Amino acid sequence: MSFYITCAIDYPNSRPHVGTAYEKISADTIARYKRLAGEDVFFLMGLDEHSQNVEKRAHEEGLEPAAFCDRMEGVFREAWKSVNVEYDDFIRTTEERHHRAVVAMVERANASGDLYEGSYKGLYCVSCEAYYLERDLEDGLCPIHKKEPAWREEDNVFFRLSSYGDKLKALYEEHPEFVQPATRRNELLALIDEGLEDVSVSRASSGWGVPMPGHSGQAVYVWFDALTNYLSALGFPDDTDRYQRYWPADVHLVGKDITRFHAVIWPAMLMSAGLPLPATIFGHGWVLTAEGRMSKSMGNVMDPMVVAEQFGADSLRYFLLREVRFGRDMEFDYERLIGRINADLANDLGNLFQRTLTMAKKYRDGVLAAPGAGASVTGLPEKAREVVDTYREAMDRYDLQGGLVAAWELVSAANLAIDGHKPWELAREDDRTAELDSVLYELVEALRYLMVLVSPTMPEKARAMAGQLGWSLPSEEWMLDSLLESAPESVQVNPGDPLFPRLDPDDFLDPA
Repeated sequence: MSFYITCAIDYPNSRPHVGTAYEKISADTIARYKRLAGEDVFFLMGLDEHSQNVEKRAHEEGLEPAAFCDRMEGVFREAWKSVNVEYDDFIRTTEERHHRAVVAMVERANASGDLYEGSYKGLYCVSCEAYYLERDLEDGLCPIHKKEPAWREEDNVFFRLSSYGDKLKALYEEHPEFVQPATRRNELLALIDEGLEDVSVSRASSGWGVPMPGHSGQAVYVWFDALTNYLSALGFPDDTDRYQRYWPADVHLVGKDITRFHAVIWPAMLMSAGLPLPATIFGHGWVLTAEGRMSKSMGNVMDPMVVAEQFGADSLRYFLLREVRFGRDMEFDYERLIGRINADLANDLGNLFQRTLTMAKKYRDGVLAAPGAGASVTGLPEKAREVVDTYREAMDRYDLQGGLVAAWELVSAANLAIDGHKPWELAREDDRTAELDSVLYELVEALRYLMVLVSPTMPEKARAMAGQLGWSLPSEEWMLDSLLESAPESVQVNPGDPLFPRLDPDDFLDPA
């Protein structure tokens, strides 16, 4: 079974921040989980380069836009590498394959009778690259960037979005999973009920952008251009093997502020072009700081490369996905991050891992054989299977926090098993040798389960766990089904450095 996941392509007008990293880490975690589940995954990322913001920033830097974007591509790729995000393709909207797809979408919309020429007068937010109605503003400001939009008048080509209101409403009602979470769907239903207005699909251009077919001096409007990337990366308009294999997309993962573009304009574009619709648009929440939404334009940016270097990429990944239910806004600060690392990773999982392997080495020289048939001593094998089921249910509905909470049920059960069975006492009693063997083996087996369950969120630490657990199967071949099928007949563990050393807050936080 194939699974196609995308996240929003980013404007490269400045460096990425923790807020954009949150989306990419989330998508990467979903992609890794789907591979664990045995699915054929294609994960797409990229850059939205035809923005006027990008053109403006390039000129400020004294560069042509294309040269500026070439430079910024390396910055973004390095940032995603630093937080252990691995994609299957990285699309740039300046690529020829993308130009061909955009032109094809324009031609299809025109052939459907959905394009016409007209004049537009309205309020335009340059940061959003979007027009707003007076009713959409908050105290006269863009609701996203808190800036006053500029009045703009242009002769453009328009797309008849207004004619798709009934079709979109029917889509939402027949397929409630199309927009997630439910709060986003309700917001967009209200928007549709207010009445959709036609949207520009072209803009005046100095040469930066995909030329609008048949309209000299005009470029395809950035959103019509950018949304097409989900098709162009698959080879559209050609009927490629990749297109046949992966389209329609299973989920477009985007920030809540651009959900309306993806869940209103994008499906209307696809309907106009006669193409299948994606299964789900998931609008996640924002990463907030004390000053509000984390945003390049708002000036409250944290560099994910710096945070990953200070605290570890996997620790950052864990914090972002564990702190709140996926879809909601979350607050980011270093005190919360350090607290979560120390409590969950160092105290719970890290301590469990370290003391289990230390006892296995001390009492059995690291070599453990599977116990014979019969009921388990600790109950951990049964708990592990129960946890896997709960974990799968959560991850399949994109509840990334729920998946980690399920895994930590096994962490807690294993820690309780150590406290209850006291292997150090069993080791002093010769007639309880078999019990000690079973306790140690079942603890190590629980760690093997945890190694796999945390691997989508913390891939680097999962591989470190595998090395100390003596697990030689490459992480690319780990599968949930095979995890359940059989336990190894014997294992040899090799205790090493602590997975998650405790952090001293005084080393990171400024004194108040």
